[in-house]
Amino acid sequence: MDGGPAPTLELTDIQSGVLRPRPTPYAATYILLRIDDRASGRALMGRLAQVVASAAHPESPAADTWISVSLTYSGLEALGVPRASLDSFAWELRQGMAARAKALGDVGENAPEHWEWPLGTRDVHVVLTALSPDTPRLEASLARAREALRAYPGVVPIWRQDCHALSTEREPFGYRDGISHPAIEGSGIPGTNPHEPPLKAGEFVLGYPDEMDAAPLLPSPDVLGRNGTYVAFRKLHQRVAGYRRYLAENAKGPEDEARLAAKLMGRWRSGAPLARCPMHDDPALGVDSTRNNDFQFGQDPVGYDTPPGCHIRRCNPRDAPVAGVVRIHRMLRRGTAYGPELPEGVLEDDGADRGLMFAFVGAHLGRQFEFVQSEWVQGGDFLGLGDVKDPVAGGNVGDGTFSIPGKPIPRRMKGLPAFVVTRGGEYAFMPSLSALRWLSELKP
Repeated sequence: MDGGPAPTLELTDIQSGVLRPRPTPYAATYILLRIDDRASGRALMGRLAQVVASAAHPESPAADTWISVSLTYSGLEALGVPRASLDSFAWELRQGMAARAKALGDVGENAPEHWEWPLGTRDVHVVLTALSPDTPRLEASLARAREALRAYPGVVPIWRQDCHALSTEREPFGYRDGISHPAIEGSGIPGTNPHEPPLKAGEFVLGYPDEMDAAPLLPSPDVLGRNGTYVAFRKLHQRVAGYRRYLAENAKGPEDEARLAAKLMGRWRSGAPLARCPMHDDPALGVDSTRNNDFQFGQDPVGYDTPPGCHIRRCNPRDAPVAGVVRIHRMLRRGTAYGPELPEGVLEDDGADRGLMFAFVGAHLGRQFEFVQSEWVQGGDFLGLGDVKDPVAGGNVGDGTFSIPGKPIPRRMKGLPAFVVTRGGEYAFMPSLSALRWLSELKP
């Protein structure tokens, strides 16, 4: 959508976790709450409105901890939000992620019947995310939070997932993570790809023009919907040993193994993109935030440098010609590792649970998270690849394939298993600070 000047974002009313990248280093935890008593739940909303930092002042009122709060559809019901307001939320939120499993490719071992309890159930009402520079400060803040919760006996913690930055500063498969971040009009936060013009604020925050509409629909009343957004939370278990083993078994040696890993992802493990250094790794480029996301795919249509079916090209095709307009499918991605690191070189699974907790933030669950997951990750039609799935995150079952363009003939990988397994997820609404206060003042 073209138009006049960008609207002014009401940053003081938007939760910091919507727009601000996470601090580095950090420790984090996700806590799920169930509201058993409506009055306690509403009172907690009022308390959280005083604790959550705004995007205008990203430092936490607690000084060293960043708190974000989101509500599932069941949580909004538990608080007694009027029916007319409930019916105005996105239909994907009203259904819930578990009900959308088939469309998302959450079938077989990824299906909701195999998810961790209480993920995907109506018991999940509130999602609290807490981040701190290190574990001791995070634990001190959580101790204060537990003390505060004693004042609300009708709100019960039912699940917790601790997360952390790995010592390698990479995700469990060994790749540098958190590199790509879009620019958002009016946020004051620059993007990491200088070739990508800032996206309309309404792609990420409700109540503002988006890439398709000058006045997109938002939940009602305005005080509840405006300056909020939607979040898709996912717990993804990573089979690190299996991933390493597949690479080792299909490579011709250590150098070829590193190259194969880069081709599957689209980046070397250092973070250096194949689009800028296709023949060899460049660790200095990988850590340079001014250069490691400064590239496009349009000049490489066949994919000799960056294979069309690799992970990063699927999740953000950039300027590559694909079926669909890339800009309306962009979202903010927050990934945080959990579980112990698997020691370098180990190829046998130790039975530990490790992987990533993801939060995908955007104003349109359907055309952002669901579209990317169903059409770009779990399918390949948009690339002309038929039903070929993402080689890293797709729901392959031992028969997955991956093609690496080359001359005189391409290299074809076969027998790709599932390297990532969905352990659970939730759709939630992240309200504005004024909406949190409004929720706390609802009448019986």
